[in-house]
Amino acid sequence: MTGPSTLATSGDLRAGGAWSRRRRIKNDVIFGAATVALALSRVLPLRGLHVVGRGLGALVHAVAGKARRTALSNVTRVFPHMPDAARRALVRKTFVTMGELLADAVALLRPAAESGALLELTPEARAVIEEARREGRGVLFASAHLGPWERVAASLVAAGLPFAALARESYDPRFSLLYEKLRGGRGVQIVWRSNGGGPGAAGVAAVLRTLRRGGVLGVPMDLRSRVVSCDAPFLGHIAPTPVGPARIALRAGAAVVVGTVAPGPPGGARFVITATRIPTDGLAASGSEPRSARAAADLELTARINCELSSRIHALPHAWVWMHERWPVPAEDDGRLSR
Repeated sequence: MTGPSTLATSGDLRAGGAWSRRRRIKNDVIFGAATVALALSRVLPLRGLHVVGRGLGALVHAVAGKARRTALSNVTRVFPHMPDAARRALVRKTFVTMGELLADAVALLRPAAESGALLELTPEARAVIEEARREGRGVLFASAHLGPWERVAASLVAAGLPFAALARESYDPRFSLLYEKLRGGRGVQIVWRSNGGGPGAAGVAAVLRTLRRGGVLGVPMDLRSRVVSCDAPFLGHIAPTPVGPARIALRAGAAVVVGTVAPGPPGGARFVITATRIPTDGLAASGSEPRSARAAADLELTARINCELSSRIHALPHAWVWMHERWPVPAEDDGRLSR
């Protein structure tokens, strides 16, 4: 089990620090550029916005060497038998797709009539979630940054589910406000977790309220994060994975469901939302078991969640964030991957 990374908190507002003059100027420039980009994006039709997003993704692929190498390293790790040309094509397609998904997320800031259709929750997925909710202890909805993930939360709320998303504040409070507008405008509640790695006192209370009321708590689990983690298999390789969601579910007795977008039916929607129940029977849950038994249960449930998330990413490999540093880039690959 590993704890949060040591943070340089002197310039981190989330940890009570303060920006230096140089950092404030830099952050003001970044936020100003984002504000201008958002303003310009509002005058584009949705189709045009997606075209611009794909172009931006292609540009980033061309100029962001470190991110491109990280993505290629991750793809090579997960698909060792894929031909080199195919790996590089997948990486480029991923960058283009991420640009389009960024544009799609920006579109959600528009009025509902101008932001594009929400995603369909399949009847099977609704049945899985509703059955889990009927148990009366809430649902932990483990998800991933796969496909148009920002539309998943809005779509679940539109489908009548009491959905709340666990999230971490941005380094810049202005972006946190923008995030609240993005999700809150669609009726999605946000539970902010503290900089130290888990929900703060208010966040813990909000998490428990959500579950005790039979709500659905959305938690992304596919990325490495500055939270207490355990080493669990992910996409076929051991990776540090947030262990908090498993702990929350087991201690609260909440049902666990993995839900993400999935490919839509032939001739139908491009993406739909599907959901799978993850069994927790027999896993140590209460405080009466030895600590070692609870830790083993946390690890086992995390591994089960990772297994389901991995299969979903395999089904949509171009729509996952391979440029994220999920695993360290092997030093011996640096030169080979830079081409």
